[in-house]
Amino acid sequence: MNNERLIQKIEKLSINAFPSLQTQLVDGWLLRFSDGYSKRANSINPIYRSSGKTSEKIKMVEQVYQERNLPVMYKLTSRVFPENLDNILEQADYSLEALTSVQVLSLHEFSVPFQSSSTSAIYNSFEDQWFKNFCELNSMKESDQLILKKMLERIVPKACYVVLYNDKKDVVACGMGVLEDDYLGLFDIVTNPKERNKGYGMQLLLTILNWGKIHGAKNAYLQVVPDNLPALHLYAKLGFTEAYKYWYRIKRFE
Repeated sequence: MNNERLIQKIEKLSINAFPSLQTQLVDGWLLRFSDGYSKRANSINPIYRSSGKTSEKIKMVEQVYQERNLPVMYKLTSRVFPENLDNILEQADYSLEALTSVQVLSLHEFSVPFQSSSTSAIYNSFEDQWFKNFCELNSMKESDQLILKKMLERIVPKACYVVLYNDKKDVVACGMGVLEDDYLGLFDIVTNPKERNKGYGMQLLLTILNWGKIHGAKNAYLQVVPDNLPALHLYAKLGFTEAYKYWYRIKRFE
């Protein structure tokens, strides 16, 4: 699979894996709305070919987001339509923010070491207990919890939700995996700050990857910001490599 096809595939898979509350398709641009929670769930994704005049669409989209009291955010890769959209937005005073690395791993020959089930709980559907643990580890405010819960409950592909415990039965890490079309996406990976550098992050990832292989995953992907050096080091140890980057062009209105 060439890189352009891979970009479009993973972008579509990640949209399904992290569904927004509402979407609107405008001439090849997918507009996402989730009451302001997270950039990607409130962004414009120009991933399909379009035929309309770009300047007119930009004005229309700005009005749509302004009416919802949301900043106008484009999620961009090297494969967007039109191809020069990033330059157009830069000239229109859209700031560049949140550069992110999308990394992939082939699972064809990947061997997942055995992990004791006594230290983890794996749910094959959304569970309130998993969500409670996840929110506590992230110190998430209640208003964001309400939005995120609605989003996660909308996931259609097969998914797993993992909680990792230490010997004292304290929750030390949480994460989730979403499997679609042989690709396993790893999302919301979080470790208790007091329990870092103890191998729990690796164990959590291996647990999710093992679940994916059991359920037919042939590849895995994840997203990480380039300045998160501990996470990059961890993913590199597993064999993840960068496939492409995405970033946002954002305009905020007073």
